[in-house]
Parts: sequence; structure tokens; C-alpha cells
Amino acid sequence: MREQINQYIWSYNACDREAPRSAWRHFLQIAAMVVRDLMGGMITLRAMSLVYTTLLSMVPLLAVSISVLKGFGVHDQLEPALAGILAPLGEQSLEISARIVGFVENMKIGVLGALGLALLIYTAVSLIQKIEEAFNHTWHLQGSRSLMQRFSDYLSVIMVGPVLVFAAVGITASLGSNQFVEFLNALPYMNNLLWLVGKLLPFVLVIAAFTFIYLLVPHTRVHLRSALYGAVIAGLLWQTSGIAFTSLVAGSTRYTAIYSGFAILLVFMIWLYLSWVILLIGASLAFYHQHPECLKWDNIDVNLSSRMRHQLALQAMVGIARAHDRQIDLIPSLENLAAYQQVPTGVLRRILDALQEDGLIRQSADSPPRYLPAASLQRIRLVDILRSAHEAEGKGNSDYCIDDQVSALLKGLEQTVAAHLGDQTLADFLLKYEDLTRHEDSLV
Repeated sequence: MREQINQYIWSYNACDREAPRSAWRHFLQIAAMVVRDLMGGMITLRAMSLVYTTLLSMVPLLAVSISVLKGFGVHDQLEPALAGILAPLGEQSLEISARIVGFVENMKIGVLGALGLALLIYTAVSLIQKIEEAFNHTWHLQGSRSLMQRFSDYLSVIMVGPVLVFAAVGITASLGSNQFVEFLNALPYMNNLLWLVGKLLPFVLVIAAFTFIYLLVPHTRVHLRSALYGAVIAGLLWQTSGIAFTSLVAGSTRYTAIYSGFAILLVFMIWLYLSWVILLIGASLAFYHQHPECLKWDNIDVNLSSRMRHQLALQAMVGIARAHDRQIDLIPSLENLAAYQQVPTGVLRRILDALQEDGLIRQSADSPPRYLPAASLQRIRLVDILRSAHEAEGKGNSDYCIDDQVSALLKGLEQTVAAHLGDQTLADFLLKYEDLTRHEDSLV
């Protein structure tokens, strides 16, 4: 039975454009990979790290936000907005939001001085930096934003984010008092429709916020469709878990008796942890939706065989060279090359890094960067590409024991390959490639 279920789920190839589409089986594959990542512990571990950083950065972040909101005259809505966000905590949400606002109001930004203000902004920015690191790990990204990009992007989130959040809260709160809404409410059947809109509006706002986060935070280009895919499921989990958590808190009187005054802090930390787990799950859903090629691999950090490294390196060099000569309509970025070969970006990145280290390719200054030949195609030899791919998993001499006879055999194999390829270049191979393609087209 288990083998039949696995066969039903994993026999579907989402990368095959010609195969019939199955959104259900695609979802099952994504869900299985997310559950695997969740059971692996990295999502929960990073969620716990974000809880710690959130507790340290919450008051400084809100203090900076209030200084911005005062310019718009809406800083008085901070406590109601926090109470709405912490609504799953039940009656304790009012007490927690009041205490947080009390801490913020006691912090006098004007008397901090230059050093104190710098530390305040750094503490607030560190939270967003931790979130970016967690998202980059989910998206299997090694690079990060430059210092100037972090400064501009993070400050824009800190400055503009609170304005957008409180604007949405203000719009939601004004729905019940708007005269036009009252007029619509008096019309037949509009009362039920407005009630339904009022119930769906919080869910829509959560999805919009999650989509904005998934598009902005990862240091890569995230497709809107994939971000929305993860945001819808994460938003549904958020709303469902909020209802369940509210009922749990309402029936947890014994925890209050045990932990006394610490019960509020304990419940607050549990809700923060659950919220970060849901947010990271949505990011993982968005990643696997955008990269269906990763669904075929049991482990992103899989060790490649020598033949597989050669295949990836040669195919990548051919794609980069043909795109450079404009023989194909392909932007040779890491994501596009990985999607073409149907391999995870983390796997192909190791091969491309080895080719770049050996001076065969280079990256452009675009965002995201494109890969370009580092020299003329007539000067890039096929044997150099294979040698670079062969050493992609590790360069230098190993400490393993090897007999002279075994070493001579391996060297003989390498010399045989080098003699077979001779001085053939990538340009020679592309010429044969094009001739073979034209011959196949003529037969068709």
C-alpha cells in the first residue's frame, strides 16, 4: 500500500511541460518535502532563534515605528493594532499589548543620543536580518545582500511597513462607521454580504502581508504566483491555528495556577514560535512551488557522481555559450540554468562555482547575475571543462592511501579522455551541435 501511494505521488513530474498537469499530485509532493524539512528540525530551530530575536527587537522596532507613525498622526492606534495581532491569545492579548506599549512609551528616543539611537536602529534591523537569513536558508541561497542593499531595504521595511500595517488596520476599523457602508448595510441581502466580507477581510490581509514578505525578504527573485501559493496555505494555517490556540488558552487555567505571572509570557512565546513556524512553512511551500526540479531530489546536498558532475558542467557551459551567441532565448542565470537541467539550484551552484574558480565563466553585474563565458569560445577546451567538473567536489590531494598501480590506472584513464578530446574547444562542439540539430530537423 505504501509503495502504491509513493508511486502515485512521485511518478508525476512537474517539470515535464508536455505531461498532463495535476495540481493535486504536485501539492502532495510539495507537502511531503515541507514535512521532511519540518521533521529535519531546521525550520523549528530557526523559528526558535527568531522568537529570541523578536523578544529582543520588539520594543526597539516599535519605538522606531512610533516615531514614524507620529508624523502621520496614527500612533495612538498602536495598542489596538497589537491587540488585534495578538487576538489568538484571548483576553491576555489586551494585557500583553498594554505592557508592550508601556515599554515603548517609557523609551525616550530624544534622550538616547547618537550612540543610543544607532544601537536602537541596529537592534531593530537585526530582526529583519535574521528573518532574511532564515528565508535564504529555506531558498538554499548562499549569498546575501550587500551592505548598501541591506541599509536601504531594511530601513524601507522599518519605515514604510508600519504605515501600511496601520493603514490596513484603520481601513478595517472604519468599515463599521463609514456612511457608505451603513447605506449598503440597509439594502436587501447586503447585510449578509458585508458580514461575509468582514469575516474574509482578515484572512485576505494576512495573505497579502505574507505575500509581501515572501516577495521582498529572500535575496532572490520570487515569482508572484509562488509567493501567493505559499501565502494562501500559510494564511489558512495562521487563521486555523489562531482559532485553535484561542480555545487552548481559554481552557488552560491550570497553567496560570502553575506559572502564575509567567503564564502570560509563556503563552506569548509559544504563539510567537508557532507564528514563525507557519511563516517559514509558507516560505518553504513557495520555494518548492517555484522550483519543482527540487521535488525529484531526496537531499539538496546530495553528493554527485563523477558522470553527473561532467553532465551538469558540459550542459551548463553549452547553455551559457549558446545564450551568449544568442542561439537560444535563455537568460543564463542560476535559476534558469537549473530549471533547464531540472536540478536544484544548490546542486548546480557548486558546479558553476568550480567553473568560475577555474576561469571558464564569470558573472555579470546584473541582478540576478547572468553567467557569461570568461574567454572566447575558441579558447575554452572541453578537457578543461571536464577537469573543472571532476574537481568540483573538492580540490587538492587527498590523504587517502592509494597504490602506485591504482594511481597509474586513474592517470591513464584521464590521459585517454584528454587524448580523445584533444584540443577540441567549446566552439567546435557547438558547431557539431548545430549541424546535428539541423540534421534532426531535416529528418522530421
